Amino acid sequence: MGTAGRRDDVTVTLPWMREGTAFLLAAVDRLDDGQLAEPSGLPGWSRAHVVGHLARNAEALGRLVAWARTGVETPMYASRSERAAEIEVSATLPADRLRDDLVRTAAELDEALDALDDAGRRARVRSALGRDMPASDIPWMRIREVWLHAVDLAAGAVVADLPVGVVDLLLDDASGFLSGRDGCPAVTLEPTDRDRRWVLGPDDAVPVVVTGSATDVLGWLVGRADGSLLTVRRPGADVALPKLPTWL
Repeated sequence: MGTAGRRDDVTVTLPWMREGTAFLLAAVDRLDDGQLAEPSGLPGWSRAHVVGHLARNAEALGRLVAWARTGVETPMYASRSERAAEIEVSATLPADRLRDDLVRTAAELDEALDALDDAGRRARVRSALGRDMPASDIPWMRIREVWLHAVDLAAGAVVADLPVGVVDLLLDDASGFLSGRDGCPAVTLEPTDRDRRWVLGPDDAVPVVVTGSATDVLGWLVGRADGSLLTVRRPGADVALPKLPTWL
């Protein structure tokens, strides 16, 4: 486990989630209604799509909380197509309704998580990708959403704004996930402002070593930066940044 701590430690993750929610809401508040309709940093999505997705994500995670509390299986989404359709509908809401939707659903998720007792936090649920996990992981799932999608709004937030612990745990999370994807190259991440490294891909190949600040490394790893600020090396060869599988 890295220096960031455990993603199921709600004494750490709930405060990060709340800080990220406040950060996200402030970013949305900086946008006028016309700007919500403009493109976001995500291909094919407007800023309204991002906001709508975050509202629907809060509801979906709330369903996992209900599953943990009651024992009645309640998946995040009925299907991927239904999830996509809900986001499209949300993106067409009037701006004031969309803003209220984001605030309301975030508050409802916070309240539900705060009310979950120890037994509920230990209960097993499944993510939308089918990962079996304790319900204590739910705040971490929301942390990824609020902090990174605040960046995706292209409203002035950047990866460097993320708390140090969130950055490190995202490096843990993303490197572990990508290593399990087909075609992941051998890469060693050596942030210049950390005293540890992260390893991706097969261990029987000579890795490409990527260095830079932790936030620049993370931005590239999760597809929020092109890696132009990073340095790449491999013993005995000049190399370019490798192509990574898609994270999430």
